[in-house]
Amino acid sequence: MNIQPLLDALDLQEDAARALADDLRAQIDDLQTRLREAETHLEHLTITRKILTGLADRLPAVAPDLPDHPDYPRILTAFNHATGPLRAKDVCAALGHELEPKNVEGTRAKLKRLVKLGILTEADTGNFTRKQ
Repeated sequence: MNIQPLLDALDLQEDAARALADDLRAQIDDLQTRLREAETHLEHLTITRKILTGLADRLPAVAPDLPDHPDYPRILTAFNHATGPLRAKDVCAALGHELEPKNVEGTRAKLKRLVKLGILTEADTGNFTRKQ
C-alpha cells in the first residue's frame, strides 16, 4: 500500500491550517491594536467629561431668553417665591389679573411656553414648577 498520496493530502491540509492560523494571528494583532486605541480614546473622553463637569460648576448660570412680554419675568418671580407647584389660576392671581377664563387660559399658554423653553416643568397636568 502506497501512503504517499495520503501524506501529500495531509501536507496540503497542514499548509492550509497554518495559513489560516497565521491570518487569524494577524487579525488578532490588528484587533488588539484597535482595542488599545479605542480604550485610549474612551479614557480621554472620560477625562474630558470630568474636566468639563468641574468647569461647569464654576460658570455663571445663563438666564434663558424670555419671550418679549412683560408677564414672563413676573411669572418667574412668582415661581421664585413659591414653595410648591403653581397652577395657572395661582399665577394669574400673583400677576394681579382678574380670574376670568380668558386670563387664566392666557396665563396657562404662557406657562406651557415656558415649559417648552425648558424653564418650567409640568409635574402633572396643570401643576407647574421651576426647573431645577
